[in-house]
Amino acid sequence: MSIDRFIIKKLDSCQEEHTRRNLVKLFKLRIQKAEKQENKYPERIS
Repeated sequence: MSIDRFIIKKLDSCQEEHTRRNLVKLFKLRIQKAEKQENKYPERIS
């Protein structure tokens, strides 16, 4: 299972607000990192 899917699965089942907030922060960081990579190497994206 990919880390992204793991985070989404945990977000779906998590009841504790503090943990949910941290998972959302982590997911946002992963999205930002992917966007930076996409902008750095646009020719690799098909």
